[in-house]
This record gives sequence, structure tokens and C-alpha cells, in this order.
Amino acid sequence: MYLLDTVIISELRKTRPDAGVVRWISRQQDNQLFLSVVTLGEIEKGIEKQRKAAPDFAAELSAWIEELIQLYADRILPVAPGVARGWGRLSARLGHEGADLLIAATAQEHGLTVVTRNTGDFAPTGVKVLNPYSKKT
Repeated sequence: MYLLDTVIISELRKTRPDAGVVRWISRQQDNQLFLSVVTLGEIEKGIEKQRKAAPDFAAELSAWIEELIQLYADRILPVAPGVARGWGRLSARLGHEGADLLIAATAQEHGLTVVTRNTGDFAPTGVKVLNPYSKKT
């Protein structure tokens, strides 16, 4: 089972998403794909940054996040006590507190593989990672 990083969800929204990501996601069963509430927070942060400069785009993104919430409704994982404690351990060990550590702690708690382009961000955490992006030559 897989925990989709924010970069994967954002990639799938693009007009021309990476072929490797599209191919990989199309081969997965929906019930094997999960999101972290942290991903929703990262997307919401991006929406808020667009509100003044590009209100129409922000509205479009707001509609999209609502669709995501409905699509993944029972597959959105919270920051429950086990995740919070895992984050605390990772944060102490690695010396930083980023959102990726919460995503990694969620993956650890639920035995999931993180699907991301940013494998280097997750490697120090020890979670399993998968990069579905096409190899560029």
C-alpha cells in the first residue's frame, strides 16, 4: 500500500503530467492509495499563497482539493498519537521538523511506501520510497 506525497498529487493535476506517474497510478487499485492530512495542508498553503495574486486560480485549486477530499475520503490518514510520536522520534534523530517528517511518520505507522519524486527527502527516515517518474535522458 502507498502514501502519495504532495508532489505526486500535484503532478496528476497538471495538463501534461509525467508519463511514468500516470502509468504507475493507472496500475494501482484505489484502495491501495492513501493521503496524509499533511498533504491537504500543503495544498491549502499553496492555495492561500495564490488568493491575492491569482484569485481565479486559487478558486480552481479550492475546488480541486474538495474533489480530492471526496475521492480519498476514507483513505486520508490523520496525525494520530502514533504518528505524532513517530514524528517526534524522527525529528529528534534527524534534527529538523518539516512536513515530510510527518508524512514519513504516517507511512511508518501504517506500513506504507511513500510515493514521491523527492526520494532524498525521505531516505534518512528509513521509510520505503518509490519514485514513479519517467527517467529523463
